[in-house]
Amino acid sequence: MSRRTTTPAHAPASRPFPLGAVADAGGVNFAVYSHHADALELLLYDAVDASAPAQAFALDRHHNRTGDYWHVRVPGVAPGQLYAWRAKGPVDPARGLRFDGDKVLLDPYGRAVAMPAGYRRAAAAMPGANHAQACKSVVADVTGYDWNGDRPLHRPFTETVIYELHLRGFTRHPSSGVPAGRRGTYAGLIDKIPYLVDLGITAVELMPVFQFDPQDAPPGLTNHWGYAPMSFFAPHAGYAAAQDPLAVLDEFRDMVKALHRAGIEVILDVVFNHTAEGDDSGPTFGLRGLDDAVYYLHDASGRYANYSGTGNTLAANHAVVRRLIVDSLHYWVQVMHVDGFRFDLASILSRDENGCPLANPPVLWDIETDPRLAGTKLIAEAWDAGGLYQVGAFTGERWKEWNGRFRDDVRSFVRGDDGIVPALADRLLGSPDLYGARPREPAQSINFVTSHDGFTLEDLVSYNQKHNEANREGNRDGSDDNRSWNCGAEGPTDDPEVLALRSRQARNLLAITVLSLGTPMLLMGDEMRRSQQGNNNAYCQDNETSWLDWRLLERNAGLHRFVKGLIRLRRRRESVQADHHLTLAELMAHARVQLHGVRLESPDTAAESHSLAITASTLSGEVLMHFALNAWWHPLDFELPALPDWADSGWRRVIDSSRPAPEDLSEPEAGERVAGGSHHVGPRSVVVLFAGRSGG
Repeated sequence: MSRRTTTPAHAPASRPFPLGAVADAGGVNFAVYSHHADALELLLYDAVDASAPAQAFALDRHHNRTGDYWHVRVPGVAPGQLYAWRAKGPVDPARGLRFDGDKVLLDPYGRAVAMPAGYRRAAAAMPGANHAQACKSVVADVTGYDWNGDRPLHRPFTETVIYELHLRGFTRHPSSGVPAGRRGTYAGLIDKIPYLVDLGITAVELMPVFQFDPQDAPPGLTNHWGYAPMSFFAPHAGYAAAQDPLAVLDEFRDMVKALHRAGIEVILDVVFNHTAEGDDSGPTFGLRGLDDAVYYLHDASGRYANYSGTGNTLAANHAVVRRLIVDSLHYWVQVMHVDGFRFDLASILSRDENGCPLANPPVLWDIETDPRLAGTKLIAEAWDAGGLYQVGAFTGERWKEWNGRFRDDVRSFVRGDDGIVPALADRLLGSPDLYGARPREPAQSINFVTSHDGFTLEDLVSYNQKHNEANREGNRDGSDDNRSWNCGAEGPTDDPEVLALRSRQARNLLAITVLSLGTPMLLMGDEMRRSQQGNNNAYCQDNETSWLDWRLLERNAGLHRFVKGLIRLRRRRESVQADHHLTLAELMAHARVQLHGVRLESPDTAAESHSLAITASTLSGEVLMHFALNAWWHPLDFELPALPDWADSGWRRVIDSSRPAPEDLSEPEAGERVAGGSHHVGPRSVVVLFAGRSGG
């Protein structure tokens, strides 16, 4: 295709909708939004690293613009065609106008992205053209994939156990057993589905898989986490074993289909709060070059508002941006069959054009009430980097929340902090102090003690301080409030007492997380004690710091067995079965929950208290459970409730975190009988007892 510039005034009729590039039998219709641009060009390329477009179509504002939508139809173009936009307009940063007529711009609705081998983030921030160094959008026909009858699973939250994993880090390590060409890819995850099924999890929460900028990191490092989106529709091409940009779409869908066949849902961690274009000195990839004033929030001087902590903030409640977000969600549910979304820094979505929180944010209600998203899991990280913290008060009725209070209070209790017992009781019981005032289901709280952001479980019990020197930011990055405890030695040690205490503390944290009321979430590799060597912000560590070393599975088989057993025990509780339809308050009443201390019905809530016990029945009343938690240095004797006559099996111990594997967990039928009116609970230990009818 020879290079030429065309003014398509007499080209076949085009249309402003659908947005993006839509192919038919005769060509492709391209449509994009820009209110402030004076002129737009559509660029077609023969190669992703071409130094110039093969064709450039200058859109006529009279024939190729309807309202604020620019559109052109190009005959003879087919799926696989590389394309981009170029926009010209005013440059007035004080009004949020930053047009650069030289820059190659991705289509905001592009379904696939191709990245050249010589991609350079810096080229998009420097003066001049950047054709050879820029990513290109790819025309895609997404209608031909054979789903073989697959549909999103719509598993109730009450049955859900979430496993947060990094798509690349999960299988990239050579020890994964995945063939070399598939490690760190969508295809590689398929190879590990049997492991996930055996573990017992029901949903994977994938860290960002939208196309992102791997160079948005300190010099010499790589953005590993993916919280630097360049596209809201295209799956990240770097996570595919396939090289063809269109084959990336099929590989992603193959993964979703395989997970669904195994009964595992797919939840995407989505970043609709900022993009990789960064602050005023950042690169121009797409939204900035198409209409900066519309897509981003600015202060009174035109500088980017930064509620995300990454340089810019999307104007999520602008009508055009709202449409972009909702259309993206529709696409991932309807075309890619994902089951739900976890919204990164979701509180940003509640801010207006001035950055002020809205009581009823339009974009959140658009998502909440959308019939095409009915049944889709919606999870909010209910805070942002600008100081909003909305845990327990997030807008809407369907949204579940990452419960940061659960993380902090459970960490504090297990560490041995003073004054935590009253808060711990709430966390164990579904956080009624946060969610009990409204008719919320018990699964409202997403319970976690570790996530990608912060220490892994192993590091939580092995380090007092973060150790982020490898990030080359002077150890200034990452949170300083970790509520961790190294159990007597900082980092690796051979001290057997320290190692035993760390193992016990890890079991305590896991038992509380999995068995508390709410929806549990586990972090990739915690079940085999994955460490990041004290790095609590490993976003730029695409290396063995972040990759899961599968040799740990054999070394820590006891903890892996413990986690599997916890999930099995959780499933035996009627409170996690789908058919009860009770609110949190109703469940609390039906389960007849009683709080105790070491003495029955006398919970010790004093500041110096480090113990708590809870007795609860299942909904049928046929099984009793008794939890005793001791975060003190010394053993404690907890009084046991008297059992009704029908509980002829007596109390049986199913969990005792002070005991070594495999004595730390038993199935209820095989649990050791507990005699007498009290039970001895070791220092810094969790004990769980079951009682029911014989054979029941």
